[in-house]
Amino acid sequence: MKTRMRMLLVAAVALLAAACGSTPAAEPFQLPPENRLPVGAKVLTPTPSQRADMSCNPLASLRPQGAQPQPGAMPAGSTMANIVASGKIRVGVNQNEFLFGYRNPATGDIEGFDIDIAREVARDLFGDPNRVELRPIETSNRVQALAKGDVDMVVQSFTPTCARRQDIQFSSVYFDTDQRVLVTKGSGIRSAADLGGKKVCGIPNSTTLDAVFALPQRPIVIGIENWLDCLTALQQGEVDAASTDLPLLYGLKIQDPNLEVVGGAMAADNYAIGIQKDKTDLVRFVNGVLERIRNDGTWQRLYNERLSVLGPSNGPPAPRYSD
Repeated sequence: MKTRMRMLLVAAVALLAAACGSTPAAEPFQLPPENRLPVGAKVLTPTPSQRADMSCNPLASLRPQGAQPQPGAMPAGSTMANIVASGKIRVGVNQNEFLFGYRNPATGDIEGFDIDIAREVARDLFGDPNRVELRPIETSNRVQALAKGDVDMVVQSFTPTCARRQDIQFSSVYFDTDQRVLVTKGSGIRSAADLGGKKVCGIPNSTTLDAVFALPQRPIVIGIENWLDCLTALQQGEVDAASTDLPLLYGLKIQDPNLEVVGGAMAADNYAIGIQKDKTDLVRFVNGVLERIRNDGTWQRLYNERLSVLGPSNGPPAPRYSD
């Protein structure tokens, strides 16, 4: 009996020593079952930076080719002629980004700065800015919608990157901005440096996640498919902050005066129009439209009508061309 007890004691001591000498793997953060986040919300893990690939100039596009054709008289066989023949241009847009692309509750129509830009392309194609078929798509599906041919172009606070240019093309940049942080007033969060360990919502596959994951003290990043759901999560205390481009944060702040934008710029950002990879003629045509609205005052008028809450503009960004 004594021998057996001695063996059991030795075994117990060995197990205890093994346990003390090992370091259990850290458990990844899991959303508690009682959370009130929207269906599909999930904790995101770091992925390779979408901006890390600098094999191209992501902001350079194709130069407009000569004089623009007159509305309704597109070159035979061109992408533009096919669009005109179809009766409308199919545009992927957002319906949850106040100021840029949102559904007006009073009218049910989708409105915003991005929508106005899309209508200017329709104006030059058809002579009618209303010849657009607005197709709401999730931010994370913008590249796929173009690659599959579901839309002719995407106008949706779309940032050009070299990685995305492997699958699609971009127009010249039509809007410049930077990235900040949105929190509830009195949260104690004053800048991105205070986000370590906090729950921050963002849109999966968006370039603004790069700056969040790059913070020295990493937050817990909660992926939510659209910004209205992110706003609700912030209001309900399910997340501590949101981080994306400044105008989109102002769009959320306007809807809830208990929110505030804090901190300095985390990253610069730019918006361009996404176009199918093989539609080079449409890229040049769209760049011709953007040249027109920069030069004839249309861009500034649209800014004043839609975005004056952001303060005075510095005017439209100058185009950069690769040829």
